Amino acid sequence: MTKRISTPLDEETLAELKAGDKVLLSGSVYTARDAAHERLIKLLEAGEELPIEIEGAVIYYVGPAPAKPGYVIGPAGPTTSYRMDPYTPQLLDAGLKGMIGKGSRSREVRDLLQKHKAVYFGAVGGAAALISSSIKESEVVAYEDLGTEAIRRLKVEDFPLMVVDDIYGDDLYEQGVEKYRIKQEV
Repeated sequence: MTKRISTPLDEETLAELKAGDKVLLSGSVYTARDAAHERLIKLLEAGEELPIEIEGAVIYYVGPAPAKPGYVIGPAGPTTSYRMDPYTPQLLDAGLKGMIGKGSRSREVRDLLQKHKAVYFGAVGGAAALISSSIKESEVVAYEDLGTEAIRRLKVEDFPLMVVDDIYGDDLYEQGVEKYRIKQEV
């Protein structure tokens, strides 16, 4: 069964999600990659206000390709998430509730997701054009000088995701390995 959720995320919604759940996400999602994360952390460390509303927010690790004429955005496939792990603790402390990317996260980040009741979603790598069809609006809201890595606010509708790490400490990738191991032992 696919669950429909919308942003901003709250603890009640996140409590209903389990690793492995299919999700269709609608609402506002911010984009950010390494360079933008570094700038956000510098602002937090300086005690300054962030250029985005982080409480209950979802950040999508993506640097979308330029849009072709008549399109809202170009292909927008996920970036490997572990590169954002060094920045994640402070953003979770600031109220971030969801992240979207591909690949696994560090043990530290997974523990912090549980502590802060936040979720990591996986998007399908290699399906950038399909994912882009769920993006209805795209607006640069910070760090325009970063080009494709600027922070954008995306309006998404039925953005297809999978819960990788839930608020209970469960990890889809570990579950998959364990299921495979059990099948091999039988």
